[in-house]
Amino acid sequence: MNYQYAEFEVVRNDDRCIRCRVCERQCANEVHKLVETKKGNFMISDETKCVDCHRCVSLCPTRALKIVKSDLTFRKNDNWHESNIKEIYKQAETGGVLLSSMGNPENFPVYFDKILINASQVTNPSIDPLREPMETKVSLGKRNHGIKRDKDGKIVPQKYPSLELNLPIMFSAMSYGSISYNAHESLARAARELGTYYNTGEGGLHQDFYKYGKNTIVQVASGRFGVFEDYLETGSAIEIKMGQGAKPGIGGHLPGEKITEDVSKTRMIPVGSDAISPAPHHDIYSIEDLRQLVFSLKEATNYKKPIIVKVAAVHNISAIASGIARSGADIIAIDGFRGGTGAAPTRIRDNVGIPIELALASVDSRLREEGIRDNVSLVVGGSIRSSADIVKAIALGADAVYIATSALIALGCHLCRTCQAGKCNWGIATQVPELVKRLNPDIGSKKLVNLLTAWNREIKELMGGMGINSIEALRGNRLMLRGVGLTQKELDILGIKHAGE
Repeated sequence: MNYQYAEFEVVRNDDRCIRCRVCERQCANEVHKLVETKKGNFMISDETKCVDCHRCVSLCPTRALKIVKSDLTFRKNDNWHESNIKEIYKQAETGGVLLSSMGNPENFPVYFDKILINASQVTNPSIDPLREPMETKVSLGKRNHGIKRDKDGKIVPQKYPSLELNLPIMFSAMSYGSISYNAHESLARAARELGTYYNTGEGGLHQDFYKYGKNTIVQVASGRFGVFEDYLETGSAIEIKMGQGAKPGIGGHLPGEKITEDVSKTRMIPVGSDAISPAPHHDIYSIEDLRQLVFSLKEATNYKKPIIVKVAAVHNISAIASGIARSGADIIAIDGFRGGTGAAPTRIRDNVGIPIELALASVDSRLREEGIRDNVSLVVGGSIRSSADIVKAIALGADAVYIATSALIALGCHLCRTCQAGKCNWGIATQVPELVKRLNPDIGSKKLVNLLTAWNREIKELMGGMGINSIEALRGNRLMLRGVGLTQKELDILGIKHAGE
């Protein structure tokens, strides 16, 4: 007996269906099948396998298909929701830990949606971004503290290693293995064309992508997959991954079925073996240990590259960030609890961590209070969905943002949340060759360039309306923000006033 009813239903219009079998060929989950009978041929659907990825809907030449949410219901219960019941059924059958992908989908507050942007009118006139210069370039890294002179009065150059961005947006860490070769190539090519950076994630850098090194951030995670001298030298910055928003406090796990020959070479592990990153780094159990790794990486690269430390947004994030700023790191990356992932335990993804908006405001305030804000740059991620989110994040104190899920959506992702299965019908979160080739890097990179170009234009429009002409003038400018529907405590943490004040 199977207690699990299909979550989605395939609705097929038989009058429109021409039995072309495109849906059957395109579905990696084997939902559709042609049945031949004496009365004719018919397409049938095994709806228990449907993940609502919309591949069949998008490619059906006669628009004969649509996917709808099943209307099967359990008795109404405000305590025992349908999802709770189904998850218990699943675990009772398998005895396994529930896995999920993408970000937290639960109904927690999205603070970006409760923050409004101020606009200039008369006393501080707005700026027309079409006719006046608007500066969206960003430099990430330690800032100079005043002017130093030698004994002869000449200025001593103080150039710290930094990242120069044409726009305040970078592509966040997504490893080769969790996403496909073609997805990585799309991100790398777009980063080069846009004048920004993409992040290798914890899976090393494929040899074909070393040519994009000037626009690459290489990551060093607890598993040290793919880390060696050439890898560190190739990237423009090195990121130490301590945690990520979707699974704070635990490590990473890429199933063995995703470790193909190419992935194994890049990660330097055997084909078919699980790639497990332990929760802690084997050599980091304190800020002092972190400082040693930061300077070891600086020594290894002759102090030419900025070092990023990536952490998840958790309850004591401001104290953690204060320690990282003193560790010698040049950039702190903070990932909020809505951040995406290829696979995470469902309970951790949906219950651990805090929203990026509160974490960012708290960290920026603490670093300013301690007089060390200019020692580091702040980059934040975790469900950045639009240019408005970016403007609000910068006004709350960020120097730039990381995006990942929105970039994957631009590549065709439909948020079906089954990345962990490795059967992505859009060629993104898969290593199956027949599926990977569905994502054309020429088209994918163009879509990413279009998305970020549009967002950069909107950022200029929003800044112009605020009477601000540079990202530098917007950074930490919380006077330009107002809250709606927030408690006084939330307003205090965010450091903004309520609308109408």
